[in-house]
This record gives sequence, structure tokens and C-alpha cells, in this order.
Amino acid sequence: MISRFRSDLRREFSGYNLGTLRKDILGGLTVAAVALPLALAFGVSSGADAASGLVTAIFASLIMGALGGASYQISGPTGTMAAILLPVSAKFGIQGVLITGFLSGVVLLIVALVKAGRIVSIIPSPVLTGFTAGISVLIASSQIDNFFGTVSEGDTLIQSIGSYAHLGFSPQWQPVLFGSMVIALMILWPKKWEAIIPSSLAAIIIALIMNLLFPLQVGEVGTIPKKLILEDHFTLSLLSLDSIKLFIVPAIGVAAIGMVESLLAGAAGEKMKKEKMDPDRWLLAQGIGNLVMPFLGGVPATAAIARTSIAIKAGMKTRVTSFVHAIVLILSMFLLAPFMSRIPLSALAGVLMVTSWRMNDWPSVKTYFRKRYYSSIGKYFVTLITTVVLGLTTAILVGIGFSVIMFVISSSDIDITITNIDDRHEKGKNLTGRLSKVRLIYITGQIFFGSINTIVTTFKAIEDVSTMIVSIRGVPSIDHGSMLALEELYDELKKEGVTLLFCGLQPQVRSQFEKAGFHTHVGKEHIFENAVEAIDSL
Repeated sequence: MISRFRSDLRREFSGYNLGTLRKDILGGLTVAAVALPLALAFGVSSGADAASGLVTAIFASLIMGALGGASYQISGPTGTMAAILLPVSAKFGIQGVLITGFLSGVVLLIVALVKAGRIVSIIPSPVLTGFTAGISVLIASSQIDNFFGTVSEGDTLIQSIGSYAHLGFSPQWQPVLFGSMVIALMILWPKKWEAIIPSSLAAIIIALIMNLLFPLQVGEVGTIPKKLILEDHFTLSLLSLDSIKLFIVPAIGVAAIGMVESLLAGAAGEKMKKEKMDPDRWLLAQGIGNLVMPFLGGVPATAAIARTSIAIKAGMKTRVTSFVHAIVLILSMFLLAPFMSRIPLSALAGVLMVTSWRMNDWPSVKTYFRKRYYSSIGKYFVTLITTVVLGLTTAILVGIGFSVIMFVISSSDIDITITNIDDRHEKGKNLTGRLSKVRLIYITGQIFFGSINTIVTTFKAIEDVSTMIVSIRGVPSIDHGSMLALEELYDELKKEGVTLLFCGLQPQVRSQFEKAGFHTHVGKEHIFENAVEAIDSL
């Protein structure tokens, strides 16, 4: 891996010059303008604070950008991470977030070292789409109190909303003013201006100026310390067997979410830059970054799809862009901290609400409904609802489980066609009584526990037959349980004087026949290459 990394760096920086540097600097400045308000917002929404979000964005860019498996990785705190960390913070405070982040780094390192990164490819697209939609709901709902200036209780969305029944829901006009203004600006901001100054940054600046000129009673970001190692940071003394047991489940969830988002960002970057990524090295870099981040007071981070895409579009050539992005954020932290501390929390809430809406994969959702992909629609809604009600980690498992069930149901629809031997075959031109009792049976589909009962029932229902020629050319696979059921069926029909002949075996099916000893049980003389050979043997 180290050798490949060196080779990649030599190729990446071959011919590097001032022109390339200018493009990397422009890319870094552009993505920093987008990342600054998001780092502040995601730090707060993770249950930490704005400073934690900035520290995370800075060191994620430096560490993951330097060690990543491609030249175009822009990392930092993201909405998906914030959504899974907020319940941890609500219940255990910042220490719970730090321990969860450290353990997620350990999990990612293990995954990368055993080269299991591709495991995320088993997650169906509608599950990811529903998962993202659920996260967007959680992010937006987590900002209700900041946006309206209200107070709620509870670890989950339902508990939080339910608490308004006894706490009351009394929106304050001042925070609503700032939040609504930010949302309106981000929606109405002309696209041609986006390249000059991102709508989120423009909205935050305007909200800040308003708050400085006309101080209103709104919650603010608060003091942002001018240091890169925060007071609240992880130490090994926080780690114990009890804490590992307590936080390992959310840590696995953070690692899984990070894997998915990181590799999706890599896939998007691959298409845009026409450059292959090394997924295992990418996850290794992410694991190292998340292992280090808690010691600095940061929250878990991953490669961000939006920031990576923006950097590439802005002219990014190498990973230097990631370093420039980090340097700009460091300068912002030390030079602009007094101003950033006065940003209204409701303004950040507005940014997160718009961001949560935009993070949905609306084109895919429209496709599911327009083309009536009912299975995909089911997976989408099951995962979305589970994400909101039961949590992120559970949602992924439920979504995959539901997908498996839907696959089993669809695969159990097997096609069985039963015909006589007709005059298209030489022997069919002079049918005798014996041949008239021969049936050709064509099976198409998977033969497994979900479909074998249909086959057995159909075969037993065939009357006035002496021989069944079973063509399974349309069967790509057969499981062990089905082999046992076929063996029992063969024995039962043999007792009734009915012979079973098989033909058209696919390689996987033939292998299963041999492994199960079925070809020996029925006799090799009863297995043929095709239906013509089987008929000729009669």
C-alpha cells in the first residue's frame, strides 16, 4: 500500500507548476467558502460546538487529504455524521461524542486493513436514497429549537416533538426572522453569483451584519477559541471496557455511514476527474483521521460529496487544494473568531434546513414513482421511516433486510412451461402411445427455498405421464435445500413409474448436482446436454 501511495503521488505531482498551483489555490478558496458555514453548522448540530466543527474540517482536510486514496478528497464534518452523533451527545454529552469518534476510527482502520471497503456495495440504491432522506429529516428537525427559539426534551425526534405538549411551543420572532431570511436568501440566490460567493456564506454574512448592527435576543454561536486543540478533547483515560460496550454500536454506525459517504464521494470524483481511487487507502486515511480528531476536540469526519464536487469544478488539480482549504479555515478561525462567535444559531439552522432538503436524491425518487418501481418505493419508505423512528444504524440493517425479502419474493416467481413432443422433432412426427406420455418441462428462474415448493407441486400435479424431460437451461443457480427436495421428488415419481430426465444444466447448477451427488443418484444416463439428446434417448 505504501509503495502504491508513493507511485500515486509521483504521478499526481508530475509536471506540477505555478499554473497548477494557481488552480489548486482557487479550488481551495472556493471550497473553503462553502465549507466554513457548514463546518460551524455541523459542529453545532453534532451536539458539540462551532469550534469543534472548524477543528474537524481543518484536520480532516490535512490528514485525510494527505493520506487519501485519490487526489480529490475534501473531507470534513457532514450532516450524516451530525444526525447519528446528536442522540449520543444528548444522552452522554461531548465525551460520548469523542469516545464514539475514536472508536469509529478504530473500526474504519480494521475495515481498511482487511480490505472490506467494498462491503458497502451490497447496500441497494433505494436504501441509500431512503437513508439520506431520513437523515435530512433528522437534521432539519434537530434545528427546530434553534430556528424557532423554543425548548424541547428527548433523545429522539418523536420524544422531542412530544415534549412540546408539556413544555409548550412558543416561537420567538427574532430567531425566526434570521432563520427565514437565510432560507429565503439561499433559495433565491442567483446561480451565476454562486461561483463568486456561495449562497450559504452570503446568507451567514448578512445575518451576522444584521445581528451586529441591530442586536436582537437570539442565541449565538458563542466564543470560538483561537486554538487548534480544544478544551474538551479525548484522552485515553476516557476509554474503558464499559465505555467501549456503551459506544461501540453508535461507533459502528458512524463508521458505516462514513464508509458509504466517503466511497460515494470517491465515485462522484472518479467520474468528474477520470481518476481511479483506491477505496481501501481512502478508508485507511479516514480511519487515521477519525482516530486523531477526538484528541483535538473534533467530531468524526468523512469525505463530503458536495465539497469534493465543488473543488473539482473550481479547478482542483491535486490534493494541495485540500491543504489550501484547511489553511483558509485556520486563518478564519484565528482572524474572524470574534465575528463568527456572533453568528445567530437560527441562521445556522436555516443553512442546515436548506442543506438537508438539497441532500435528498430527488431525481432518483422521481424515477421510482414515474416508472412505478414499487419494490424501490417500498425500500425507500421503509428505510426513511426506520431512520427517523429507530435510528440510523438500525435503518441500514432494516433496509438491507427488506431488500433481501423483496428479492426473495421476486425470485420465487418461477416460470414453468409444460408441453408435449410435437412434429418439430423427428420422433414427434410419428407419435406412439409411449411418446405421447412424455412431457417437456421448461423451468426459468432461480431454484431455491422460495420456489422449490412450486416446482414440486407442479410436477406432482401432472397426470398421464411416463417421462418428464426437465430443461433447466433458464436456471442460473440452485441451492442445497432444493437439491434435497429434487432428490425426494425423483424418488417419489420413480415409485409411481415416472422417469425424470434433466438437460441444459448451467455451470453453477451442474456443480451443485455433482457436489450433492445427484448425478450419481439419478444416474448420468438421465442427464443430457439438451432436450434433443434427451428425446433421442427414449
